[in-house]
Amino acid sequence: MYAILDIETTGGKYNEEGITEIAIYKYDGHTIVDQFISLINPEREIQPFVVNLTGINSSMLRNAPKFYEIAKRIVEITTDCILVAHNAQFDYRILCTEFRRLGFEYERRTLCTVELSKQLIPGQTSYSLGKLVRSLGIPVADRHRATGDAQATVKLFKMLIDKDSSKTIIQNAIRLDPKYQLEPKHIDIIEELPSITGVYYIHKSDGEIIYIGKSKNIKRRINQHFTSTNHKSKKIQQLVSAVTYEATGSELVALLKESEEIKRNKPIFNRALRRTIFTHALYSFKDDNNYINLKIDVADGRKNPITTFSTRQSGKSFITKAIEDYNLCQKLTGLYKTKTSCFNYDIKMCNGACIQKETPELYNKRIELLIDKNSYANKNMVIIDKGRDVDERSAILIKNGIFQGLGFFNLNYQINNIEVLESIITPMRNNRDTQHIIQSYLRKNNRIKKLIF
Repeated sequence: MYAILDIETTGGKYNEEGITEIAIYKYDGHTIVDQFISLINPEREIQPFVVNLTGINSSMLRNAPKFYEIAKRIVEITTDCILVAHNAQFDYRILCTEFRRLGFEYERRTLCTVELSKQLIPGQTSYSLGKLVRSLGIPVADRHRATGDAQATVKLFKMLIDKDSSKTIIQNAIRLDPKYQLEPKHIDIIEELPSITGVYYIHKSDGEIIYIGKSKNIKRRINQHFTSTNHKSKKIQQLVSAVTYEATGSELVALLKESEEIKRNKPIFNRALRRTIFTHALYSFKDDNNYINLKIDVADGRKNPITTFSTRQSGKSFITKAIEDYNLCQKLTGLYKTKTSCFNYDIKMCNGACIQKETPELYNKRIELLIDKNSYANKNMVIIDKGRDVDERSAILIKNGIFQGLGFFNLNYQINNIEVLESIITPMRNNRDTQHIIQSYLRKNNRIKKLIF
């Protein structure tokens, strides 16, 4: 099964682009069996040359769904499919980038109609989609729009399959399914592993830990390590002798344990994770008019951030959502640089703090609500999450804004005071990474139980 798609983007710096439109046609090799087409609000500026090329502008996208609202549909329609696109590397990279911003690793196999056309239709003066389909007599409407380009790619792909007399495309597609043949020792290791949430440790024959990771499905994740063809995975496949694991039930517990274990053991294939896992932070300051301003900036160890982010873009996305949720001013949150009123004030979606029409007292109350929700500075609280069994829960203890450690308790065991809780907690180191992990997890899991004391 194939998912033939085209994506239009905002343009801009590499890996900072956003999707403005997507069209996906699910194709069984004979007919289109499903389709998904949508404009998307990219939550960022569209480059002027892109507006001229596609005709898509910000006003068209104001009420369009954001990527997180249609992500599930994209996953569903492309499951068990090979992604087909004209310059597939670009479309696949953009999709993976958008999913990564949501904390989801999107993995699909791909076929590129540019590469296939060069193999099966050599000698063309150009392999750009517009010139290629025109030279082949394939009609195309709405050029540089996702629907028109995706439909043209469907027709081109049908022609390529017809021209593929040796059936190379089909054979390659079939070969892509079992990407990599598992060795017997890898099969034995995978069979012994459970499909649970936890931390896993990959060992060499002498017992040395060479990689530590966490997963919501340990068996599936180790299978990915053993079937991937990237350089790191191949080295792990050669050296692995055993895999041990520790069940956590809670993904938050797994993230915290993974971070601590990597810092303590320093495995050779975890070099990237030994460094700080966040790059940007949210800071606040009062301006000359006594309004609390927010700013996303490069993380600075000398300052106390409200919360932290893995990328600048994830910080910007947080601010964009906060503006909607708390009715904040675009100018005072650093998203709209102007000496006068912000854009939202002009369309009556801002109360006018940008031009001192709303009092600092009223505006700052909403800012303080946001800060209180997203920072645990000076707070005493327990985060209650899943345990390793149905009758168990995990507890993450924070005292005076400092992460103390974590533990597990049985549901029949009532925790009614801090002394009882501290007795079941395993102490762990508090650092900027643990703060980032906890804050990021709480942002993404609004319904998680928190006990303030």
